[in-house]
Amino acid sequence: MRLTPEALHHLDAPFIKLGIMDTDGVLRTKYLSRDKLQSALASGSSLCNVTFAWDIQDTVYADQPLPDPGFADARLTIDAGSGRTLPWEADTPLLLGDFSNDAGPAGTACPRSLLRRTVARAAKLGLRAEFGPEYEWFAYRETPASLTRKHYRHLTPLSPGMFGYSSLRTGQHAGFWQALAEQLNQVGVPLEGFHTETGPGALEAALVHQSPLEAADRATVFKETVKQVSYRHGLLASFMAKPSAELPGCGGHLHQSVWGDDNVNLFHEPAGRYGMSVQGEQYLAGQLQLLPALMPLFAPFVNSYKRYVPGSWAAVRANWGIDNRTVALRYVSGTPSAARLELRVPGADANPYLVMAAALTAGLYGIEQELTLDLAPLQGSAYEQHIGAPLAKDLGAAAGAMEAEPLVRNLLGEEFTDQFLRSRRWEWQRYQRAVTDWERERYFELA
Repeated sequence: MRLTPEALHHLDAPFIKLGIMDTDGVLRTKYLSRDKLQSALASGSSLCNVTFAWDIQDTVYADQPLPDPGFADARLTIDAGSGRTLPWEADTPLLLGDFSNDAGPAGTACPRSLLRRTVARAAKLGLRAEFGPEYEWFAYRETPASLTRKHYRHLTPLSPGMFGYSSLRTGQHAGFWQALAEQLNQVGVPLEGFHTETGPGALEAALVHQSPLEAADRATVFKETVKQVSYRHGLLASFMAKPSAELPGCGGHLHQSVWGDDNVNLFHEPAGRYGMSVQGEQYLAGQLQLLPALMPLFAPFVNSYKRYVPGSWAAVRANWGIDNRTVALRYVSGTPSAARLELRVPGADANPYLVMAAALTAGLYGIEQELTLDLAPLQGSAYEQHIGAPLAKDLGAAAGAMEAEPLVRNLLGEEFTDQFLRSRRWEWQRYQRAVTDWERERYFELA
């Protein structure tokens, strides 16, 4: 259940769980005593800033993104409005926090803080955004121990076969779905809908749209809940972008609407050129222009780029269309309350705070600069048309494109951009040094 800020002063639980999101999108947590919580709410808590100096496997970067070789504590601000109880931990409360600007390097590196700053920038323009993420993932009949024993190969899916939108499979696994939906409601993350996707054990869920910070918090708790409920049903959930070369990958699409101070949806203007207002066109133009340079925020890992191949339901160019699912940005005209822009580029593996900050930043840039939407909407399959700037095919190229675009530093901040790029280059370099099974099987004897 959700906890009000007032309820935090009357907790029965002996401990609360305090969480932050790191650069790679991993929820890092620690327990805090109930007595300690009261002082932490008033004056903040602290957490070692190594959170932003190590990678997804807890290896400290050789070229540390944070200029602090001593790994000092950084001041962590607890968001009292983020409280909810975790039903799988005997209703232990969970609170989310972030490193504010006065926390030094950790503050500029913190994804949640970046999104806060971006939302504040929108407010200065008299705009507010509503974001609704949707996630695809694969469920396996595995455990962390069996994954290790099998070396992450030949895994058993939740169910066999290609059963997209399947009544059979949702009925077969109704107990899991019901438990997942119930516990998501309990943690304050109601679903707009869910269904099976194409692929053995492939699933998808759409979250109810919210303000950006709340939407990102819910996305964080959603993925945690999916994993925890899966464990308790003998399953393991993976949001990896492309776990199998033979199957479609896992998208993390973002539905966006932007509203003016007159409470009018910018993406609904029947008299407009494309059924949207001039500001709506500008917002879209900003995202199209900056999409190639922002790719590492939408696709942060080496594996992320395996999704971007023709015919994979993932875009390969910065283009757009009206209700077209082969493009990067799909415009759904809908009604005044439902008109929206769907960003189809992010993978399910991407950090929700960074995805939303990047999308909103690019759209606001288009409005601020009054960009013109010169690209016409694509019709038919975008894979058969060479329209729109091509998107990077690997993490190294994406990081290079981000570094080469000076607008990124101006919009996201010099310190954040430098820290983030160092972390992506580190990820790419680790991959380049790896020797894979594919290489051994291909070259070992014949080369």
